[in-house]
Amino acid sequence: MKLKSLALLTIASTLTSLSFAQGFHVGVKAGANIFKVDGTSMKDEFTFGYNLGAFAELGLSDKVAIQPEVMWNQTNYRTGTKFSDIYPEGSNDVKGKLNYLSIPILLNYNLAKFFTLQAGPQFGILLNQDNSLFQNGKDAFKKGDFSMLGGVQLNIGSLKLGGRYVVGLANINDIDNKEKWKNQGFQVYLGTRIL
Repeated sequence: MKLKSLALLTIASTLTSLSFAQGFHVGVKAGANIFKVDGTSMKDEFTFGYNLGAFAELGLSDKVAIQPEVMWNQTNYRTGTKFSDIYPEGSNDVKGKLNYLSIPILLNYNLAKFFTLQAGPQFGILLNQDNSLFQNGKDAFKKGDFSMLGGVQLNIGSLKLGGRYVVGLANINDIDNKEKWKNQGFQVYLGTRIL
C-alpha cells in the first residue's frame, strides 16, 4: 500500500512540475470531420462527422514541439449504387458511421508565435463495427487504421484554431482484397490549453 501511494505521489509531483515548465501544456479540443471512405464500391462524397479529444504540447525548442493527442473521430460513409455488383451479398446505398479512437503524434513547427505547421502519423482503433453492409451481418472494416496528417494551427493566446488533411495509408477493407478502402478528409477544430 505504501509503495502504491509513493508511486502515485511521484507521478503526481512529476506531472505538476512538468505542467509548470514553459515547454509543457495540456488542452482539450473539438471540431468537425469532413471525411469519406475512398474506394470503388463507396459513394465518392465527403460527409460531416465530429471529433473530440485532448492534446499535450511538449516543447523541444522555441520553434519545435511534439503534440501527442487522444481523439474520438467519426467518419460517415455511404456505399455506392454498384456495391452489390462487387460484393454480391452487400447492400447498395447504405449509410454508416465508423467511430475511431485516434492517436495522432504530430511534429509542430512554429513559423511565428501565432502560426504552426503540423505533420505526423495517426493510429486509429475502430470502436464500433458496422454490420449493416452485408445480408449475413459479417464485419466489413478492419479494427485498426493508419494515416498521415498535415495541417496548420493558429495560436491566439491559449486558444487553438486549426485545420488538417488526413490521408489513410492502411486498407480498412476486412472483406477481401478486391479493392482498398481508405479514410480520407479534412478536420477543423477549436481547442484551448487548460494547463
